[in-house]
Amino acid sequence: MSNRVVIIGAGPAGLTAAYELARAGNMEVTVLEADSLVGGISKTVNYNGNRIDIGGHRFFSKSDWVMDWWRDMMPIASDGGRESVDIAYQNKSRSVDLAGSVSDDAERVMLIRQRLSRIYYNGKFFSYPVKANIDTAMKLGPARVAHMLASYGAARINPRPQEESLEDFLINRFGQELYLTFFKDYTEKVWGVPCSEISAEWGAQRIKGLSVTKAIAHAVKAPFRQLGLIGGGAENTSLIEEFLYPKYGPGQMWETTADKVQKEGAVIRRRCKAVNIGVIGGNITHVTAEDQNSGAHTTIPADHVISTMPIVDLINAMRPAAPEPVSRIANALEYRDFITVGLLLKRLKKTSGADPNSPINLTPDNWIYIQDKGVTVGRLQFFNNWSPYMIADPNTVWVGMEYFCQENDHLWSMSDSDLINLGISEMEKIGLADQQDLMDGMVLRVPKAYPGYYGAYSEFSTVREFTDSIPNLYLVGRNGMHRYNNQDHSMLTAYYAVKAILKNTRDKQPIWDVNIDDDYHEEKAA
Repeated sequence: MSNRVVIIGAGPAGLTAAYELARAGNMEVTVLEADSLVGGISKTVNYNGNRIDIGGHRFFSKSDWVMDWWRDMMPIASDGGRESVDIAYQNKSRSVDLAGSVSDDAERVMLIRQRLSRIYYNGKFFSYPVKANIDTAMKLGPARVAHMLASYGAARINPRPQEESLEDFLINRFGQELYLTFFKDYTEKVWGVPCSEISAEWGAQRIKGLSVTKAIAHAVKAPFRQLGLIGGGAENTSLIEEFLYPKYGPGQMWETTADKVQKEGAVIRRRCKAVNIGVIGGNITHVTAEDQNSGAHTTIPADHVISTMPIVDLINAMRPAAPEPVSRIANALEYRDFITVGLLLKRLKKTSGADPNSPINLTPDNWIYIQDKGVTVGRLQFFNNWSPYMIADPNTVWVGMEYFCQENDHLWSMSDSDLINLGISEMEKIGLADQQDLMDGMVLRVPKAYPGYYGAYSEFSTVREFTDSIPNLYLVGRNGMHRYNNQDHSMLTAYYAVKAILKNTRDKQPIWDVNIDDDYHEEKAA
C-alpha cells in the first residue's frame, strides 16, 4: 500500500486523521498548517492569560467513537464526588464512570460543565431553546402566545409544500410567529442574507431533530428526571444540559492531540501553507508548501491527500488548473467571516439570572443569542462559565462578542479600537455592562468561518463530482467539504477518510454521509 499521506490543515478533522493514520503504522504522515496554532476554528487564543474559544465548543457527541476518542485523549476531572455523569445522546443517557477520573488540579483534563444558553429579545431573556413554560408565556404575554400557537397549528395543518429555503424549513417546524420572533433576525445576522435565500439543507443539518413538540416534552419531563423518577436524556443536541470541556479551552484538546501525533512519528509543519497541488494522470502526486515566515517552498510527494482547506483555495492551488465550470463555481462559493471582540470587565450590570452573591454580577450563561435589530452583535460568550481556568483573574468578567461579516466589509475593516468601542457601547445598549467597567479588550478575526448555503452552493455538486473523481483526494471537515459541520462531525469525516485509505477503497460516500444520516442526527427509532 502506498503510504505517503499529506494532510492539509491541523483542525479537528486534520489532526484526527493524522492520529489515526500514525497509529495504524507504516504510514508517512505530514500535516501542513498555515497558522501557528493548531485546532482551526476550535483553537484557543490566549490573550494575557484570558483565553478565547472561537464560537464556543461543547464536547458532546451522539457518536460513541467520538466520545471515547476524546476521553482517551484527555481524562475527565472528578466532579464533586460524583461516581458517574450522564451524557445524553441518541435518546439515551450514557453513564460515564468517574471512578478513574483525575483531580482537576491536573493540567490536561476535561471538566464537566453545565449548559445554559438564552435569547435576548425585546429587552427580556428567554431560555434557548425556548421553553414551553409559564416564564416564557409571561414574558411574551397571552396575546402573543395565542398568536404563536395559532401560527404553529396553521403550519402543521397546512405546511409549505416545498422546503426549498431555510425560511420554509423553519416555518414548517415552528410556525411563522415563532420564526419571526426567535429565529429570523439572528439567523440573518449570521449569514447576511434573507432566510428565504438560504438553502433548507442548512436547517436539515443543524436543527433537524428539534421541534416544538420535543421542546415541550423535554420541559415536562425535566422535573421527573431531576427526581430520578424517569431516565433518559435529551433527544436532540440543542437540549443537552451537561457537556465536557477541556480545562483550558478546546484548543487544549488539539494541542494535546498534536503532541501525540508527533510522538507517533507524524510531522506537523506549522506556518506552512499548501500553495500548489500537482495532479498527474488524474491523481495527486505532490503538494508544495510555502513557509509563512521565510517564503521558502518545499515539495512533498503524496500518495494520498486529505484536505480541510477551503474548497476555493484547494481548487485554485491545483496544477494543471481544474476545469472551468469547477473553478468558476468554487470561486463563487460564499463564506461568512467572524470577529470576536474580547472585553475584560470589572463586573456586569445586574441582570435576570445573575448570581445575587457574585460581586461581578456574573450571568450563568455560556451563550446569549442577541435577537435584536438595534445592535450588530449576534451572540455573547461568557468565558468564565465555559471554564473558570479561561480567566486570568476570577474577579473579572471575560466576554466574547461575536460579529458576523464579510471579509473586507465595513465591520471587518474597522480598527481594533473602534471594534472594542462598538462592543462596549452595545453591551451598554442591551443593559449588560457600563463603559466605566471596561478594563481591556482585543479583537480576533477569522476568515471563512462559516461556509454559505446560498448563491453558488446550488451548483456545488459539480465541484464535488470533480474532487471525488480524483481517487487519492479526500475532502473532510467544515471548509474541506463546504459543510457546516460541528467538530465531532469533522472528526467522523476524518475517520471515514482514514478507513478508505487503509482499506485502499475509492468509496467516499461514507464521508459525505456524516451529518446527513438520520440515525446520527436524531434519536434512534424504537
